[in-house]
Amino acid sequence: MSDLRVRFAPSPTGALHIGGVRTALYNYLLAKKMGGTFILRIEDTDQTRYVAGAEDYIIRALKWCNITLDEGPGIGGEYGPYRQSERKDLYRQYAERLVENGHAYYAFDTAEELTAQRSTFEARKETFRYGIFTREKMKNSLTLSKEEVDKRLASGDDYTIRLKINKDEEVIVEDLVRGTVTFQSNELDDKIMLKSDGMPTYHMANIVDDHLMKISHVIRGEEWLPSTAHHVLLYRYLGWEDTMPKFAHLPLILKPNGKGKLSKRDGDSLGIPVFPLSWKGDDVKDEFTGFDEFGFDPNAVLNFLAFLGWNPGTEQEIFSLEELCEAFSIERIGKAGARFDFDKARWFNQQYIIATADDVLAKRLRPALEAKGYEASDEYLTAFCGLMKERVMLDTEFLDKGYYFFESVKEYDPKTIRKKWKTERLGLFEELQSRLCDLEDYSAVNIESEVKTFMADHELGFGDVLPILRVGLTGTMKGPSVFDMMALFGKEKVDNRLSEAYTHFSKATV
Repeated sequence: MSDLRVRFAPSPTGALHIGGVRTALYNYLLAKKMGGTFILRIEDTDQTRYVAGAEDYIIRALKWCNITLDEGPGIGGEYGPYRQSERKDLYRQYAERLVENGHAYYAFDTAEELTAQRSTFEARKETFRYGIFTREKMKNSLTLSKEEVDKRLASGDDYTIRLKINKDEEVIVEDLVRGTVTFQSNELDDKIMLKSDGMPTYHMANIVDDHLMKISHVIRGEEWLPSTAHHVLLYRYLGWEDTMPKFAHLPLILKPNGKGKLSKRDGDSLGIPVFPLSWKGDDVKDEFTGFDEFGFDPNAVLNFLAFLGWNPGTEQEIFSLEELCEAFSIERIGKAGARFDFDKARWFNQQYIIATADDVLAKRLRPALEAKGYEASDEYLTAFCGLMKERVMLDTEFLDKGYYFFESVKEYDPKTIRKKWKTERLGLFEELQSRLCDLEDYSAVNIESEVKTFMADHELGFGDVLPILRVGLTGTMKGPSVFDMMALFGKEKVDNRLSEAYTHFSKATV
């Protein structure tokens, strides 16, 4: 086991977006490739945004994706607990240490006073930033006397602890994806480290936990890049700069049209999944269908996600999870945003369906089959999967497109009937019916041979016969081989369906 330690640190504020799954995946792949440790840490310091059930959803989603944890809630580990709300007492000492060292200060400004300041700046069409150029005019331990500060602290006045940013300082971040990124301290605000309720902000808890958990690499979304300047300063001010983790900020996942970041609302508006599993919140607007319920194989989803921002440098596209672990490298993560191409996701899933054994697919489909009230033997269902697997892209399409394997035809394609059915040929097709019923070995090979003999006897072509058989048996011109389907249906079902179809065709063309 190497010293490489990475963490996925989501907040339990709702369903885990597919972008979060990609972040978890990249962390996991690096850990597995390097023989390191993959950690789940729940960052629940913002209790006002906490959503019941969200943590359980995160854990279930990772499990569905086959992303296994080495340390985390419910698993344990040497550096727990792994919920920040259970580590609350740890953070205050470090926030106080920053104050003692002159790198942070107490701020006593009320919410009303801060709102008033923002309004004043907005009136001048400026943005209020609590920091280098404004803090001397605010109510904090930098402007109040020591006696006043001590008095307020002793009397239990509400306060926050803010990081004190130095003027005219350059903050340089060496990012493994983006290279050298430079920030100017004059453009940074004095972010709150400890809130008035005693809970740390994300920034404080994040740095303390990463240090105490010996995180070696921080791989996270691009949206966190602007915060990295504060994080580097925190490592510096706490004396931990020498053990600071390496940073890698991932490119955005873009909307299907490539314009803007993919949001959870895009899934609802475009009718596509953007969450691994379905989620149902308290609000009807907070209900989403996941990749699982859409009919995706989790391995296909991981394969698809891996290519949203990374490429192996070869022509290979289909990777098992083990192969992804072997091929993955941070150096091949791109900077540009990656378009969420749902058609490509479906293509990946189709390749996985085709590569999956028929009996495995049958077991996977059995619950859905029974939910629809269909009955089928394991042998029949396995054969059905074999016939349909190259004609579907999602698991849900098996029974939607192939319903006629389990129930009567619901409707017949009228265009094919008008074009191909000739009432005067009814007698001929009844003769074919009879000849098929006389077959002793009702196999696809024998059925095909008999149909071809019949066509030769009556000087008919494939276009005269096969469309009628196909539509008569399935109602549609799409589907597997007619002869394979007939063999699976069996003699009795084929005979009954053709009789029903011919009656319908004759009435439809009168």
